[in-house]
This record gives sequence, structure tokens and C-alpha cells, in this order.
Amino acid sequence: MAGIRLTPEEPELPQGTPPRPQLPPAFAGAGATTGALAGSGSGGGSGFEMASDDERSVAADSWSVRSEYGSTLDDDQRYADAAEVLSAAATATNFPSTASDYCSDKDDQDPGEVEGSMLGLQSYWDTSYSEDLANFQEHGHAGEIWFGTNVMDTVAAWTKKICTDIIQGGTPSGNDSVDCEVDEKQFSNCPVLDVGTGNGLLLQALAKQGFSDLTGTDYSEGAIELSKNLAERDGFTSINFLVDDILETKLDRKFKIITDKGTLDAIGLHPDGRAKRVVYWESVSNLVEPGGIAVITSCNHTKDELLQEVEDFSKRKIGKEHMDEGACNVPQIFRYIDHVRTYPTIMFGGVEGSQVCTVAFQRV
Repeated sequence: MAGIRLTPEEPELPQGTPPRPQLPPAFAGAGATTGALAGSGSGGGSGFEMASDDERSVAADSWSVRSEYGSTLDDDQRYADAAEVLSAAATATNFPSTASDYCSDKDDQDPGEVEGSMLGLQSYWDTSYSEDLANFQEHGHAGEIWFGTNVMDTVAAWTKKICTDIIQGGTPSGNDSVDCEVDEKQFSNCPVLDVGTGNGLLLQALAKQGFSDLTGTDYSEGAIELSKNLAERDGFTSINFLVDDILETKLDRKFKIITDKGTLDAIGLHPDGRAKRVVYWESVSNLVEPGGIAVITSCNHTKDELLQEVEDFSKRKIGKEHMDEGACNVPQIFRYIDHVRTYPTIMFGGVEGSQVCTVAFQRV
């Protein structure tokens, strides 16, 4: 049931401002029983060849909605222009072509793959956050809150609960109750990294839960500028924001907690998403300290799909020499510890699932 784009909350925009384009539905992993309806190192060991973003940047430029800030292209023309560029780039790099409606009926298409989209390109996000920053400076709006404020607050409180369980030497109970007694001074020893932080509001929510050593990174300079402005306005000046690409990270420290709310989804929407996700997990595995946790929130992947992706990454990283006795004996890099169980669920095609999933993995 994974693959339906969950619409983020939009701030009220000035009259006459057109809506930001939304990702069309793209179904992936429909056979999963439960889960989401949802989007440093090198890839040398991955076996995939990744193409440059340069030849695709015009796609995101064509896609952007500028309102009074610029573009006069209508949405249909943006779809056509961007899809044409992505299709040509995909053909040149031997990746599956992305049609204008982001659908493919190829018999050999992997049902677990999500089609490429402009939301997977940095140029799109640079333009998007440039507009958000201008809108903040003019109107004070924070921009989009991906998956909504309820999910954001749930992730922050649930992350505190998971961290508390680990600090107290226990194991996650499978109970989503976030009412827990703990000395919040202990959280000062829990450095947090939010990758693809966007406007940084998830870090503000984590600060309200008692976390104090907070860092947010994003490859878009506009996102970091916006997050800094919002943090200063809202009184969270101790949060550290840095321009950094998780796929080519320059960070030289490790973190107890890594959070991701939609970044893995966006990476997967790049035309080279399958290869880039391998690099993503390589970077995350290097940045989280042993015993630390990675909290991944996705609307493009089910819980089971994320578990399978982590298992596949372990197999790829460890190598065949460790798999002689069977896959069940492959050393783990991450182990699943828990997932949020309180998100609302819906029925689709006789299968029950939620529009978003949040899964916690512990670094072994």
C-alpha cells in the first residue's frame, strides 16, 4: 500500500498565490499487510552507476511555481517540460523512463520501486526553499510541515520515549504511550542529528521534549537559512544548522539519535534513487554511534519495506564471505527495535495501512 503522497500542511498564502505542486500518486509495495501509504561515503560497492544531477536541473527549474516571484508557465507545461528532461536523462543512464504521469506498465518494473520525480532533485528544493524564505521574510510563514504537525509532534515525543527506554536499560515495550518519567538532564548526552531538516521544525519539537544537543543539516542553503530564521524567531537559538548533503557528508562526529522525516523518501524519488538509498544508509551507519538509533519517517515505504531495505544493506555491506551459512546468519548493522503504532489507518484494496510510518533502528 505504500506510494501515496501524503499532502503536507500548507500555511495560508497571500491571495493569488498558486498552490505548490504535489507529488502524484505512485503505488509501491502494495502487497504489504500493514505500513505506510506514503516518499558519506561512496556507492562504489553498490553495483549501480549514478548519473549527474546537472543534466536534470532544468527539470526542477521548469517545475517550480513562482507566483509573483517569477514564472508564468502553467502547471501542465511544467509537468511536460520536466518529464521530458527526466525521461531523456533516464534513457541516457539506462534507468527506467519516467512518463509524464509518473506511471509505468513495464512488465519488469519492481513493484517496490517508487517512480522518479522532481522532488528527488536538489534544484527543486533550492527553488522551493528560496520561495519559502521569501514568504517568511514577507509574511512570517514557516512553510510546509511535511506529514503535518500531528506526525511531527508524535515523532518527537516517541523518539523521547525510545531514548528513555534505552537510557534506562530497557527494551521498547510496543506501547505508544509517551508519558514517561525521566530526568531530562540525561538527554544532554543524546546528541541528535536531523538529516534533510528543511525548515527545522522537527528539531524545535525535539527541543520541547528536552533534547538540547541538536543539529540539523540540509543540502539546500535556502532550507538552512530558513531554519535559522525560524529558530531565532521561536527562541531556539541553541540549535545548530549546517549545509551538508547526507550522501556526501562532511560531518566528523557521531550522534546518539538520527532523525529523518521524508529525506529518504525524497532521495528515493531521484532517477538514481535506488543507488542513492544505498549511499544514504552507508552515511547513516557511519554517523550514528554504536547503540544509537535512527528514526525514519516515511510516506513512500511501509515498515516491512524499510526493514527489508536495511537487511539488504547489511548483506551488501558485510559481503558474501559472511553469508556462507545462510542469510539468517548475516551480521546486522541495524536492528529493528520498534515503530509508531498509533497513526490512523485506512483500508485500501482490502489491505489495512497508514499514510505514514515511523520506524526506529538501533546501530549494532
